[in-house]
Amino acid sequence: MKNNVSKRLVVLVALLVTAVFLAACGGGGGEAIKIGGIHDLTGPTSDVGTPYADGIRDYVKFVNENGGVDGRQIEFMSADYAYAVDQAEQLYSQYIGQGVVAFQGWGTGDTEALRTKIAADEIPFMSASYSAALASPDEAPYNFLVGTTYSDQAIIALQYAKENGATNVAIFHHDSPFGQSPVEDAKAWAEANGMSVIAIPMPGGATDFTAQLTQAQDAGTQYIIIQNVSSPASTLAKDVKRLGLDMQIVCLNWCSDELFVSLAGDAAEGVIAASPFAFPGSGADLIENEIRPWAEANGINLEEKGVHYVQGWTTMRAMVDGIRKVVADGNEVTGPNIRAALETFSNYSTGGVTTPLTFTATDHAGSKALQLYQVQGGEFVKISDYISAGN
Repeated sequence: MKNNVSKRLVVLVALLVTAVFLAACGGGGGEAIKIGGIHDLTGPTSDVGTPYADGIRDYVKFVNENGGVDGRQIEFMSADYAYAVDQAEQLYSQYIGQGVVAFQGWGTGDTEALRTKIAADEIPFMSASYSAALASPDEAPYNFLVGTTYSDQAIIALQYAKENGATNVAIFHHDSPFGQSPVEDAKAWAEANGMSVIAIPMPGGATDFTAQLTQAQDAGTQYIIIQNVSSPASTLAKDVKRLGLDMQIVCLNWCSDELFVSLAGDAAEGVIAASPFAFPGSGADLIENEIRPWAEANGINLEEKGVHYVQGWTTMRAMVDGIRKVVADGNEVTGPNIRAALETFSNYSTGGVTTPLTFTATDHAGSKALQLYQVQGGEFVKISDYISAGN
């Protein structure tokens, strides 16, 4: 009997020592890492918000299926907020109360409205808003931008227009903080470079932009830059073609997609896309070696999901890699530690989906460049290497 008791004690002690060792090394699993999120699945930007949300959520599935973060699963808590700022604030507070340590947002209006709370709660926050106001740690210490800022996107489009002889440009924009975000910076750049820019709001739900295009025509507009999502952008493109206007269209991020081409039809031909993110058919390493294999294994057609799915996947991947660094360094997974880890990213590779990202303690705009594509034969064809604002 004594021998049996002694053997059991030895086994129990060995198990205890092993558990302590694994805990000290950060291995062997542990509590789930909670991340919150809001999506526009039914609101005015749901046409692009849905595939973006799918990319985020599917990356979480991919991580969890492959061992999580050093054995710890990610618990992603998210809901549709239909692009309503008050609903975004309510869901954010709810998930903070449930212990999330990081957050995936969506729109410019809600991201800017939450900025003070995010800083006070010390919650690293990545969203689909690339408003330049969110890139400064002095103003938004816990916001991180994976995409090129809207201001830089617009300035790069203006550079292209100027190089091609244009002096008069109209920015057609969503009538919201998202749409207005790049306007003042674009106007300032244009004025400093001998160009003229007018801003024309696009009323929500409009089915005809003849009046707005007449305003642009009267101003001598040669180039149109669109800061809006795919559905209204496609209506605008069809109106430009119907009216026979000689105006080159440049779509910024949120209408640089497959849905725009599908909805605009023949009117999409020749439209230029200023895209910070690689398209599914680009051959980018991350797409071919991670996203596509997982998608195919799960019955998902990546071409149908499109560039915004890739965008969502890549954004969540960057956040999780920041968390991975916290765990690898043996630190507790907290908001301040995740922020500190992200601020060490120097030329962080997104596998060719974007330019390499760099975050510092003084600059949270990770990407400074984008590529230009043009719709040719119903497909986006790359027409430039990476271009930065000012280059």
